Amino acid sequence: MGGTGEVVTYRELDDRSNQLAQLMWSAGLRPGDHVAVLLENHPRYPEVVWAAYRSGLYLTTVNRYLVPAEAAYIVDDCGARVLVTSSALRDTATAIVDATPGVEVRLMVDGTAPGHDSYEDAIARHPATPLAEEPLGDAMLYSSGTTGRPKGISRPLSGRHVGDGNAIAALLGGVWGFGEDTVYLCPAPFYHSAPLGFSIGAQALGGTVLMMEHFDELEALALIERHRVTHSQWVPTMFVRMLKHPEDERRRFDLSSHRVAIHAAAPCPVTVKEQMIEWWGPILSEYYGATELHGLTIISSQEWLEHRGSVGRPVLGTLHICDDDGRELAPGEAGLIYFELAHVPFEYHGDPAKTRSAQHPDHPDWWTVGDVGYVDDEGYLYLTDRKSFMIISGGVNIYPQEIEDVLVTHPKVLDAAVIGVPNPEFGEEVKAVVQPVSAQEADESLARELLAHCRANLAAYKVPRSVDFTEELPRLPTGKLYKRLLRDRYWADRETRIV
Repeated sequence: MGGTGEVVTYRELDDRSNQLAQLMWSAGLRPGDHVAVLLENHPRYPEVVWAAYRSGLYLTTVNRYLVPAEAAYIVDDCGARVLVTSSALRDTATAIVDATPGVEVRLMVDGTAPGHDSYEDAIARHPATPLAEEPLGDAMLYSSGTTGRPKGISRPLSGRHVGDGNAIAALLGGVWGFGEDTVYLCPAPFYHSAPLGFSIGAQALGGTVLMMEHFDELEALALIERHRVTHSQWVPTMFVRMLKHPEDERRRFDLSSHRVAIHAAAPCPVTVKEQMIEWWGPILSEYYGATELHGLTIISSQEWLEHRGSVGRPVLGTLHICDDDGRELAPGEAGLIYFELAHVPFEYHGDPAKTRSAQHPDHPDWWTVGDVGYVDDEGYLYLTDRKSFMIISGGVNIYPQEIEDVLVTHPKVLDAAVIGVPNPEFGEEVKAVVQPVSAQEADESLARELLAHCRANLAAYKVPRSVDFTEELPRLPTGKLYKRLLRDRYWADRETRIV
């Protein structure tokens, strides 16, 4: 742990994950069942993940910053029979008990609360020996849909043994050179798919994971120096924050051990990436993908300097760019991004219609998550828009529909739209554009009232940073909101929305 310095050895990780696996087996969980984890970045987190993965279970991580109603929906929808949480999140954990009746076992780390047993005491009653069979489990993480309700991204279990390794570990080893000598810095929340996958993959290969409790840009640099970090993963906002420090302050750290710095999750401004390569050297590697794992592109620093703004060429799936009718487009023409795979890579839990909507109309083995882009003559992909106007702020995906749904429940709101607008540090920030019931009430007082309403019903990172008022929102005769007209008002002075 970056802050406390607490160490979990491989022996401890093996023993504790075995004990939790034995506990869940004794509670009746069998391969294909679900366990949810609601934790801050904590030394117990990896052992919960490994307990699920060595039991053939699906693991759902829950964003620790969700309000109780949001967290309860995910825990209930995924069908979790076991929930592991912590005393630091006891308020949320206790608030969701009644709304998650399917949970049979509730365990709390570092303390107890009504309805929850002590995690430490519970696993201590079970042996640290492996289960007789250890089929490999998988994650079922949540991503929002067009309705704004999160949807679980589910893949069939592989049928492999946990000791056979996994696809992410193979990618880390084959592409970025992860191995037993790796010291991987994880500066981001463990509930996100990339920090989770990269950390577990690093452990599968015998490396060391250095987990930060909370991101701090100078502390991250200090940890690289102190622990001789070899590999790391970032989002562009972290780069921006580091670069805002005086050059002599940030360059005083010895980063000579640092071999690979991987970044993704949001478009990185060209000037920011140029400065990072100049500072750290050509060790930056960018990838484009999604939690759905429907495809993947990767680009090295050297390639990027020759194709600035690109997110690389495919290493998973065959890339196709298509128009709205499904017709494949020529290089340079922007369209919907599809990846062709030879198998069904995922489905949206409980939503076959949404699953079908992710497939090409004529080629069911071509999959999309709704992003728009184009390829150049050499096959390098460039992003030109975001799926369904999703907002990416500081590397965090924010889906406007659920915020709009909260706003329109306010009695003084007739209609509402939520969009991403430029922010120099986070890339985008959340803005609400509201059509009030009474134009006379469109003032700062109402704006503050609406923001308070959002804070009471949404996680803090989803709350709009500001509210603008309009006489009427641009809706088509069908009732569909023509959101591009709103976005263009705020992005018109930018040469491009995504670089």
